[in-house]
Amino acid sequence: MLIIRILKRMTKKSLLISVILSNLLMSDSITFENAPKGPAHKLPNSTNEVMSFNSVVKDSMKAVVNISTRTINNGDNINRRFFDEFFGNQLPQRPQQKSQNSLGSGVIVSKDGYIVTNNHVVDGADEISVTMNGDEKEYIAKVIGRDKGSDLAVIKIEATNLKPITFSHIEDVQVGDVVFAIGNPFGVGQTVTQGIVSALNKYGVGINQYENFIQTDASINPGNSGGALIDSRGALIGINSAILSPSGGNNGIGFTIPVDMVRNVVSKLVVDGEVQRGFMGVNISKVTDDLKDLYQHKKGAIVTDIQSNSPADKAQLQRGDLIYAINGKEVENPHDLQGLVTSYRPDETITVSIERDGKELKKELKLTSMYGDKVALKTIDKSFEGLYLNELNDNNRNTFQIPSNINGVLIEDVEQSSRAYLDGFAPGDIVIQIENRAIETVSDAIQAFKDFKGRTKRIYINRRGVILLIVTR
Repeated sequence: MLIIRILKRMTKKSLLISVILSNLLMSDSITFENAPKGPAHKLPNSTNEVMSFNSVVKDSMKAVVNISTRTINNGDNINRRFFDEFFGNQLPQRPQQKSQNSLGSGVIVSKDGYIVTNNHVVDGADEISVTMNGDEKEYIAKVIGRDKGSDLAVIKIEATNLKPITFSHIEDVQVGDVVFAIGNPFGVGQTVTQGIVSALNKYGVGINQYENFIQTDASINPGNSGGALIDSRGALIGINSAILSPSGGNNGIGFTIPVDMVRNVVSKLVVDGEVQRGFMGVNISKVTDDLKDLYQHKKGAIVTDIQSNSPADKAQLQRGDLIYAINGKEVENPHDLQGLVTSYRPDETITVSIERDGKELKKELKLTSMYGDKVALKTIDKSFEGLYLNELNDNNRNTFQIPSNINGVLIEDVEQSSRAYLDGFAPGDIVIQIENRAIETVSDAIQAFKDFKGRTKRIYINRRGVILLIVTR
């Protein structure tokens, strides 16, 4: 039976890294090296020549790096605070720290050291090092930003005059194009494999929240995560992310994050350190064959519901409106609409083209954040630094797959290595009770944290249907 597997990081037993990640390094913007648009697509010359792509892949290979990560396990997987509180100093000595080393790939996107890779390559890593093809020098990398929704992350090394990869344009990518996957499969060192573009706009695979994959049969294996998929002129068309495989090895079905999404996400991570996605507040469905007779436009997304006080509500969109364009860009289906809207930042104003009762209308709409305003509890109590709460809504219920019958307050984010992280809180947890108080809103949680400030607290959470107790102070 086929199963989906995210490319796992390969274990490297002898990896030694000594520098701990420092504070995030921010920059104002990033400039990409762009390939010319509209390249010619041709069959190879059939003369008496050795067909070789060495001249086009060799420069791209210099832009693909090996990433080694080290994750430290301090033996604190259980909630040590619970035992400390009730057993004091009578506990046995804590286990010694253990570390797990892993390997992946990344792609240099700027001369001054910005590198794009997969989020799952660096997620949870305490130390990250980078080595370049043919160079034994090891660079210590800093995490600039991560985006779980697209499975992309940006790290940075202190280096200058690097040779970044050239970016292609997604409109220039066609099914049947010859492509090459560059990466570090199985930790054996940098390799290049060849294939073709098997399909475009693949979504609904169940790997990431925001999917619009390029599918390829170029061999992609564990360790290729974060590596480059390039065209036959050496330009980047995507970042390799996942494979479809029953065994974890290559079966000729690989998925690559397309270059337009890479460009968009990397730009936001470099500028903001995170990806903030625009939100309209509509439920939508596709234009089925039964509905095509009712609309002049045969493609788009039909509004089936509108959230109260949302941007769509304020712009007076209605059920039954057919959205066929955003800022003049055609919308072919609901997936297109999601991709276009989330490519904009909150507070940006977009023009929505709709068809209503046979008439074409344009509505200006100011986007908001997808999840609303999350509350950082460090403003209440330093003990909860790194813990972010939000009200439950349709969007974050869908993101974290939380059933409608579960109530409480969502832990939307927990910063790595923060106090809250070490206490055992995780994104997606639902706070349902603090001491003897039921928690239904963020205000309930804030008041409880204030009232019990400085005291040992029992916090009950719902984690995927299981009720857990975390003790903190």
